Amino acid sequence: MQNENILEGRHAVLEAFRAGETIDKLYILDGCHDGPLENIRREAKKQNTLVRFVTRERLDQLSETGKHQGVVAQTASFAYAEIDDIFALAKKRGEEPFVFLLDEIEDPHNLGAIIRSANVCGAHGVIIPKNRAALLTAAVARASAGAISYTPVVKVTNLSKTIEELKERGLWLVCADMEGEPMYRLKLTGPIGLVIGNEGSGVSTLVKKHCDMMAAIPMKGEISSLNASVAAGVLAYEIVRQRLSL
Repeated sequence: MQNENILEGRHAVLEAFRAGETIDKLYILDGCHDGPLENIRREAKKQNTLVRFVTRERLDQLSETGKHQGVVAQTASFAYAEIDDIFALAKKRGEEPFVFLLDEIEDPHNLGAIIRSANVCGAHGVIIPKNRAALLTAAVARASAGAISYTPVVKVTNLSKTIEELKERGLWLVCADMEGEPMYRLKLTGPIGLVIGNEGSGVSTLVKKHCDMMAAIPMKGEISSLNASVAAGVLAYEIVRQRLSL
């Protein structure tokens, strides 16, 4: 499977087809004809994708996550977007830009979950650093439940420099930080970049210095922190709430 990309799981594969992504080969569990897999087969037929029916053992060999749900696809390389694509999408929707920026998120499942949240809340893209962070893989695609096929993901060399470029283009940068101002006290209605930090150490000091404000999620229980992907979702929906209330 060298130099080929694997996409697996029913939601991820089906949404890739629906988004018009190029899928070179499709492997389906032989003898399985349930509804979701039949939907995938129909989409494959529309695109003239080569379909092979194989054993569970063969799917297990092809799978990178071990959770293929009876279907594995070989795709073209996972495509990264450009920052201009994010602004173009916002303009197309007639909305103020809303971007997620992830500072060294290392867990592929967290990255996928954040991309999924970004899509559901209407964000126009996700920006990730090139180094010391999870990149687009089969595990990320699966965790995103297909959102990776719709949400632009941009890979940058220097996150701090990118933040400054976004600020020059009119965005306000909001950093998730436990020591920040409670999120509901902040004005989060304009062009926004939401910065989420590493699972263990949070947003780095260097990146934090480039942000305009710090937003904290009120904690009422005995546990004083949230998983990075959950925190991203909570903060994102405070932004959505404020935008909808205008």
